[in-house]
Amino acid sequence: MSIKIRDLQEEDKPRERLKLYGPDKLSNRELLAIIINSGSKQFSSLECANHVLNLVHNMRELRFLTLAELQSVNGIGEKKALTILAVIEFAKRMHMNTILDKYEINEPKDVANYLMEKLRYLKQEHFVALLLNTKNQIIHEQSIFIGSLDMAVVHPRDLLREAIKHSAASIVIVHNHPSGDPTPSLEDIKTTKRLLYCCNLMGINLLDHIIIGDGKFVSIFEEEYISNEEIDLDLNEPIP
Repeated sequence: MSIKIRDLQEEDKPRERLKLYGPDKLSNRELLAIIINSGSKQFSSLECANHVLNLVHNMRELRFLTLAELQSVNGIGEKKALTILAVIEFAKRMHMNTILDKYEINEPKDVANYLMEKLRYLKQEHFVALLLNTKNQIIHEQSIFIGSLDMAVVHPRDLLREAIKHSAASIVIVHNHPSGDPTPSLEDIKTTKRLLYCCNLMGINLLDHIIIGDGKFVSIFEEEYISNEEIDLDLNEPIP
């Protein structure tokens, strides 16, 4: 038989424990139970929280849960599922803002540390631009597109528009390989050359193109897949 929250001793109820001991003393299950707020006829909020946590292998994977996956849990309807998704997104934004505060890019590893956990598990390619000030500190992160990386969809104008808008001194472009293998494709290199060419025309420094895999990354510039001296684009070719 399911144990209802109301049947617990006051000091054992998640909200009472939060008041008495503070949030850092509560388990993941108890914190999630408070977010869920109330259980169902069959399950208490603590049991519903357990069911949600059983959907993932670790806490990091919670951010990838979908509305449908949450609603598949007994006791979690649309309202509760939307609340959980909103809290997860809020936590992600808090985390990113904390990282972004004066985060400085000095080497490719800094870029990988910044975006690895965000990009490594994604099922589609995400193309992201990190805009930096003159001290190489991140001033803005912009998602350029989601999909397959090719020259038809990566428009230099989209990248440069954001750089000019935020008065960026330099740019680092980053995208993930859902396969987990960060080895650059021929299309990756062609796209990088074109973006480098356009950035140079505008006087904006393209510092690197980092490809994120599953726990691995490749710097196209550092590993000399391309360098500023290797631009061989036809100067008469139209710029998109």
